[in-house]
Amino acid sequence: MLISNLEILPEKTITEHLGLVQGSSVRAKHAGRDLMASLKNLFGGELRGYTELLQESREEAMQRMIQQAEAINANAILNVRFSTSSIAQGAAEIYVYGTAVVLEE
Repeated sequence: MLISNLEILPEKTITEHLGLVQGSSVRAKHAGRDLMASLKNLFGGELRGYTELLQESREEAMQRMIQQAEAINANAILNVRFSTSSIAQGAAEIYVYGTAVVLEE
């Protein structure tokens, strides 16, 4: 599955437009990570626990979007975008969406 944030790809022809595909993941903070983040806030530095949490969420959301695209026989997803939002205190959603298409091979 070809995935790109471009609207069109040079030297590729879109033969079919299949529509919007999306994926999301909602994750809550882990108590242990939260404690370490509090300490990092005092001394500075990267909050690695949160970085890992968000990376896992992005991967999960991407996989869900890809599965949706595969289900409608797309071979590419173009104009891919990410969005985040706070769902509740300590929980965030990662949302990814794009346009499923069939590219000429």
